[in-house]
Amino acid sequence: MDHFILFQAFFVFGFCSSILVYCNPISVKGSSDISQFARNFLFGAASSAYQFEGAFSTDGKGLNNWDIFAHKPGKIVDGSNGDVAVDQYHQYLEDLHLMDYVGINSYRFSISWARILPGGRFGLVNQAGVDYYNKVIDALLQRGIEPFVTLSHYDIPQELEDRYGAWLSAEVQKDFKYYADLCFKFFGARVKYWVTFNEPNVVAIRGYRSGTYPPSRCSGAFGNCSVGDSEKEPFTAAHNMIISHSAAVSLYRAKYQKEQGGNIGVIMNAMWLEPISNSSEDKVAAERALAFYMNWFLDPMILGKYPAEMNHILGSDLPAFSKKEIENLKNGVDFVGINHYTSFYIKDCIYSACEPGPGVSKIEGLAFRTAQKDGVCIGQPTAVDWINAYPQGLENTVMYIKERYNNIPMFITENGVGQQDNPNSTIEASINDVERINYIGNYLDALSRAIRKGANVRGYFAWSLLDNFEWLSGYTTRFGLYHVNMVTLKRTARLSVTWYKQFIANHTASWNAWAG
Repeated sequence: MDHFILFQAFFVFGFCSSILVYCNPISVKGSSDISQFARNFLFGAASSAYQFEGAFSTDGKGLNNWDIFAHKPGKIVDGSNGDVAVDQYHQYLEDLHLMDYVGINSYRFSISWARILPGGRFGLVNQAGVDYYNKVIDALLQRGIEPFVTLSHYDIPQELEDRYGAWLSAEVQKDFKYYADLCFKFFGARVKYWVTFNEPNVVAIRGYRSGTYPPSRCSGAFGNCSVGDSEKEPFTAAHNMIISHSAAVSLYRAKYQKEQGGNIGVIMNAMWLEPISNSSEDKVAAERALAFYMNWFLDPMILGKYPAEMNHILGSDLPAFSKKEIENLKNGVDFVGINHYTSFYIKDCIYSACEPGPGVSKIEGLAFRTAQKDGVCIGQPTAVDWINAYPQGLENTVMYIKERYNNIPMFITENGVGQQDNPNSTIEASINDVERINYIGNYLDALSRAIRKGANVRGYFAWSLLDNFEWLSGYTTRFGLYHVNMVTLKRTARLSVTWYKQFIANHTASWNAWAG
C-alpha cells in the first residue's frame, strides 16, 4: 500500500464519525466488553473455483460447463472467460498471505469437480488436482484459517453434460455421490465444513428456465434458447440436485462424519422478498414467492417434502420423491448457508392483475417481483444495478429461516457489493471503496440484531476476497476486498481490507479482554 493510500486510510478511519457509520465493533446491548458475535464466530471471505483458479486445462483438469459456455460469443458481457481468472491456482500462496493480513479465520472456496474427475465417474482420478487441493488445505490450516469447502459452485464436468444431460438425468446422482465420496476421503480429515451445492436454485432457474447460464435451456417467453422446456426442466434439474445432495449427506453421515467430525450443509441464494402492501393477498404472495425460490430446495432437504404452496399450484408437474428418497431426506443438513445481497417487493398475481415480469407465471408462483414501490427503490441503490442496500433484508431472511427450520445453524456465506469497472478511472479511486465499507458494516449490524434475537448464526463471509470473473458480467464488476489488475494480476488492498481487518481485530480483542 503506497503513501497515498495509507493517508487515505488514516483520513477515513481517523474521522469515521463524519464519513462512516461502523468503525467500532458491534457489541451486546449494555456491554462494552464482549463482541456481539460468538468467540468462535467465523469471519471469512469467499471465492469459487471457476471465478478464481484459472488454469482451466492445466495439470490434467478436464473441461467443465462454464469452460464451454464462457467461450460462446455473446454470453459474457465483455467477451471474457475464466481461463486465467485471477490465477489463484498458481498464486494461492500469495492470496493466503493476503488472507492472513486481513485476519480472517476461515476461507470459503470450491473444488473444481473437473479438476478431480475430468470425466466424472467414467474416468480416472486426476492426482494432480487432488495434490493441489491438499496443498491449499494444508497451507490454510498452517495459518489457522478454517477451510469451508463447496463441492459444486455452478460447475459440472462437461463430460456429464455430453453423456446424459447432466442435471436432467438421474444418472447425475451416481456421479455426484461418487465425487463427494472421493472428496470426503481425500480431504475430509482436515475439512470441518462441507457444502454440497452453492445456490442450486440459481442453477435450476438460470440454467433451465431463463437459459442465461449453462446449459442454456429454456422455452417460450422465458428466454431465447434453441432447446429446453422452461415449464418442466427446472423442476427436473432441481429434483436431481436435491436427491444428489441427499445422497452425499447420507454417505457422509454413514461413512465419514463420526470419524472426521465435520459438518455438511447447503448454500442458497436468499433474496428477501417483502410484500408490496399490507394486504393479505400480497403477504401470502410473498410467502409463496419464498416457497418457489428458496424453500423449493430447503424444505425437501430439511423437512423432507416440497413446500405446500408448490404442491398446490403445480400438482403433478412437481416431481415426486420415492419412499427410499424420503427416508434419505430425513438426514437433513447440519447448517444452511445464506448468500444474500439484495431484497425485492412482491405483489400478488392470483387476485390482482400483474404486468409481465419476473415471478408472474404459474411456475414461478404467480407473484410479481420488483425492486420499486411507487417509483422508489427498496433500499439504497448501488453501483451494481441489481443490488439495493437494504440491510433489514438480511435480518429478515435470517429470522425467517430461524423460525421455519427450528433455528438451524446458519452461515452468511456471501454478502458484499460491487463497483463498476472504469478503464479511465485511477487505481486510487477504485481502492477508495467507502460504499463497500458502509454496505458491509450496515449488513453486519443487521446480522447482529438477528443474533440478539436468538438466531443461530455462526459465520460471515464477505464476497469476495479478490476482484474476479463475475459470471455473465465478466470482469466489468468488481466485488473484491482486494483490487486486481486484470492484466498483471497484481493484488492491491482496498480501504475495505483495513476496515474488515480492524473489525475482526476489535471482535477478538473484546473477547480476550472479557476473558481476562
